[in-house]
Amino acid sequence: QVQLVESGGGLQQAGGSLRLSCAASGSISSINYMRWYRQAPGKERELVAVITSGGLTNYADSVKGRCTISRDKNTVYLQMNSLKPEDTAVYYCNAEGYITSRFRNYWGQGTQVTVSS
Repeated sequence: QVQLVESGGGLQQAGGSLRLSCAASGSISSINYMRWYRQAPGKERELVAVITSGGLTNYADSVKGRCTISRDKNTVYLQMNSLKPEDTAVYYCNAEGYITSRFRNYWGQGTQVTVSS
């Protein structure tokens, strides 16, 4: 019922910037939270940032002060500045909502971010 497509990843040197995009379609009015997760090779998937339908935001300590999550219509963005090699990961967009009488989570396919040292 919700489809998510990420884009904007790529290769950057340490200290550079990237803006990731997540385009949502479907039952977007039922979405309560939009999140960015990331997963590096050999590591567990971790929450990076979240934005609520009311515009409240929160960030992981590892990216606080360097990243900004925002929403514009049906697209959620993650602006990443002062990139570090440890930011290298596949970044996934996640949407959570109560749709057809169930709590549901939807995931995009991911976009690769690589930060060279």
